[in-house]
Amino acid sequence: MKTVRYYQILFAFFGLCINSLLAQDATKERPNFIVIVADDMGFSDMGAFGGEINTPNLDKLALEGVRYTNFYVAPTCSPTRSMLLTGIDNHLVGLGNMYEYPAPNQLNEKGYEGYLTKDVPTISEILKNNGYHTYMAGKWHLGKDSEHIPAAQGFERSFSMLSGSGSYFSFNGPDEDATPNHFNEDGIYLNKLPKNYYATSTFTNKIISYIDENKNDGKPFFAYLAHQAPHDPLMAPEKYLRKYKGVFDKGWDVLRDDRLKKMVELGILSEKTEMGERLWYVPGFDKLKPLTQVVTARKMEVYAAVLDYMDMEIGRLMKYLKDNDLRKNTYIVFFSDNGPDVNDKSSTYRKYPATAAANWMAKTYRHGFENWGRAESFTAYGPSWAQVSTAPFYGFKYTTYEGGIRSPLIVVTPDKKGAGQINTEGIMHVKDIAPTFLELAGIEQPKIYKGVKVLPMQGKSWVQTIRGENTSPRTETDYLGTELWNAKSIRKGKWKIVNVPVPIGTGEWQLYDIENDPGERADLAEQNPEKLEELINDWNSYMEENNVILPNRTTYDGMADKLPPRPPVYDPDFGRGSEKIEDN
Repeated sequence: MKTVRYYQILFAFFGLCINSLLAQDATKERPNFIVIVADDMGFSDMGAFGGEINTPNLDKLALEGVRYTNFYVAPTCSPTRSMLLTGIDNHLVGLGNMYEYPAPNQLNEKGYEGYLTKDVPTISEILKNNGYHTYMAGKWHLGKDSEHIPAAQGFERSFSMLSGSGSYFSFNGPDEDATPNHFNEDGIYLNKLPKNYYATSTFTNKIISYIDENKNDGKPFFAYLAHQAPHDPLMAPEKYLRKYKGVFDKGWDVLRDDRLKKMVELGILSEKTEMGERLWYVPGFDKLKPLTQVVTARKMEVYAAVLDYMDMEIGRLMKYLKDNDLRKNTYIVFFSDNGPDVNDKSSTYRKYPATAAANWMAKTYRHGFENWGRAESFTAYGPSWAQVSTAPFYGFKYTTYEGGIRSPLIVVTPDKKGAGQINTEGIMHVKDIAPTFLELAGIEQPKIYKGVKVLPMQGKSWVQTIRGENTSPRTETDYLGTELWNAKSIRKGKWKIVNVPVPIGTGEWQLYDIENDPGERADLAEQNPEKLEELINDWNSYMEENNVILPNRTTYDGMADKLPPRPPVYDPDFGRGSEKIEDN
């Protein structure tokens, strides 16, 4: 009996050891995930997507992975981020509108809380509960209260700028009310920043340090690096501010054409692609006076410096991963959260009725030409250059034209499958990232979480697409819906309908063959009423399924004359720190 009992114990012991080893192996085999998000970067800003700005590290990533040219996001930042982390439409998870700009009829409505709600666990929560380390550094913009910050949304370690924007060098937020509780680390609100703080560098430092802390424990990780760059106020280290002097002196019209040619050469676009219509309120660069040409070119120089520096820091992260043998089992995803911002706040706040933000800018920043790009300035590049960043598309951030919602996407797999290829067929969406990661990790989304029935993820996994088994996660009958501030769109196969309020849009449904007309130049609504009706029916289904409450005011209703932001105006005396804009 003793002998039998001995062998029973021995076999049980070996069984436990084997199970433990198998569990460890399974954990090690699970891939790591890194998501890097740029803020307000245009489709063609990177060299790998046709731009002239120096981005060697992103270009290298593009050659190691696959570039996708039909990747869609929301028209602004926090709705995009909510879908990234949940895999569900923003109208269902609290960001039906941005916290800062709810319409009166959306106040107190479910899905429009202005922060990420608990109706669904985030990808960080699911991965953390299944053995992953989860790290976040950068811009959050999904809620500032303690129950909504990264530490409460599944991130084991986090350093976050909680508001939507702010200084790259200091504690200053987008306005006076947003500055308190502007930064948080691991659930603790900060009253001072790390030494030598510069947003792009500090965010990179933090994400590297978090990964490094646990790199040898055998557990996989999910790292979310949400850069502030190149969102305004544009600020860069002095060395980079000198780097692009004279590069943009030929002006926005020439540069748009140069980018289109480069995109065709690269295979991003077909030879028959026509440039999207130029913004109707932007003058030709050659019509400007010499001083105005110099001044406006300087703003693009600053923008390029900010983006160039971000690229350098992404390269530093990639080097760390390579030096520590972490690239071999890591998926890397890079994209921009929305299109470029046309609003040159340093000019438009001067023209339009004053707000708290305008007063904050006037007393906090120095707006003179000589300060642009430095820590004491508020610099933005305005609509003239934004239309370069968004080439070849029409539209920009805030709209559902391609310029607002079509983003450059790079996906790098551990085995570098399809390295250097450009996928122009796959219709991809930011909602797809969460379900893709879960499938790659062999994890199912829970049906019940913390006692609450979970909304199922709506995104479609990219696993077959990134493995080269198909060219798109969507069929010709699948559609993508988008809405923000009453700007609406449906993309279905090669077709798209879009309805954007005046003065940027027509306020009516327009129909485009987006595959052959990405610049949205030829409205086919009258020629093809059947297709228009089909997609409008899809829109109605999208509204019903996703809790869309159309706002009872548009983006520009708060402006004095209902017109969009003007091109930048050089006003050397504005914002020297001595004046205050009074309410009218």
